[in-house]
Amino acid sequence: MPGTPGLHIRYDLSSNRPAPPSGHGAELFRAASRALLWAGRWKTAGDFPGHAKAVVLAAPHTSNWDGIWMIAAGGKYRIRLRWMGKASLGKGPLGWLAKWAGLVPVDRSGGKDLVRATADAFAAETQLLLAVAPEGTRGMVGEWKSGFYHIARMAGVPIVFAVMDYGTRTVFISGEIWPSGDYEADLAIIRTHYTTARGRHIGRFSLGTPENRSPPA
Repeated sequence: MPGTPGLHIRYDLSSNRPAPPSGHGAELFRAASRALLWAGRWKTAGDFPGHAKAVVLAAPHTSNWDGIWMIAAGGKYRIRLRWMGKASLGKGPLGWLAKWAGLVPVDRSGGKDLVRATADAFAAETQLLLAVAPEGTRGMVGEWKSGFYHIARMAGVPIVFAVMDYGTRTVFISGEIWPSGDYEADLAIIRTHYTTARGRHIGRFSLGTPENRSPPA
């Protein structure tokens, strides 16, 4: 069921419950994920919500290691996080491997833009938790890319906040927001979840500023 546009929820960070068990394969992956987090001295805080579909906003993103820790955190929660890429990556002899690794193939043929193509991918799936880095790059940026927001709005799904703080070596699942359509107002709320987060490379993370662009129709 879609939430109320503009609904913002902060999660209880004193709890840390995973999703229910879903088979032996998932349990093996969870065990491996927990071992990796333990070896890296990482922990998690907050319960992952029970949404079948959501955009998971993973930040700060300043290193290739961020994706590894984020996937491991998902495994600990018994959550399969996925990522978007060109449809061609899901084809050919190794296409199955990319899909197994979480690829959401996005078809941008016919002049379709990335936001609409990704929203279409949400419509085609029964369950999709799509991890997106708002910076769009590991380098320093002055503003976040607004695509994550417009994807969630067009797909009718919440944005769940995954805060990767190297200062405490904790992945915080800190809350969610259902896009209201007012990007600047919602971004001001979203940024409050990341204000104290420290990336692996401190000088590369910025909270960004609103992009003055019209959202897709």
